[in-house]
Amino acid sequence: MTADLFEDMDAVEPAQQALAPGAVLLRGFARGNDGVLLAALDSLLAAAPLRHLVTPGGHTMSVAMSNCGALGWVSDRRGYRYTAADPLSGRPWPAMPAVMRELAARAAQAAGFGGFAPDACLVNQYLPGSKLSLHQDRDEQDFSAPIVSLSLGLPAVFLFGTPERSERPQRYRLQHGDAVVWGGPARLAFHGVAPLADGEHALLGRRRINLTFRQAG
Repeated sequence: MTADLFEDMDAVEPAQQALAPGAVLLRGFARGNDGVLLAALDSLLAAAPLRHLVTPGGHTMSVAMSNCGALGWVSDRRGYRYTAADPLSGRPWPAMPAVMRELAARAAQAAGFGGFAPDACLVNQYLPGSKLSLHQDRDEQDFSAPIVSLSLGLPAVFLFGTPERSERPQRYRLQHGDAVVWGGPARLAFHGVAPLADGEHALLGRRRINLTFRQAG
């Protein structure tokens, strides 16, 4: 499918699009907050730089990542887990900027999940060719809170399935400012990101940033 056809599809899609029971795509949700979001992102990444994590199986992730909030998600040969300190510096992860926390809570509310109070925000940077394999977010202590995912920069193809790995995921093109929220019956849905296509974004250049908010503790 060509970029022009994708643009035509986006033009007719509603501001809110149901992906599954408990899962909602909020088109352009964060577009009015570009400047303050990117300034906050630059500040937190100066304190906790992006890095490529290693999976328990020894594979280096193509996505570079960092964290902010009381807890941060990490991976190494010992497994996946949340930590209160950045393993690179030994210091606590940077505090979650208010603009990020408030946007996440508003997105959750818009999707029908009131009272969302994230204590972890994963910052993922995709460059052309980077991808994220299908997986479930299941390292959190409580699955009653939703996941809130915010896209910035280059468009990406988001893969969203069901809690059964065997079922083929649907494909959704996410643009700058889009948010996806999934919880309830969709909380353990398998999801991922197809290899990022090359391009140039006016604010972020040849990259995509994804902010994923969770109640982890």
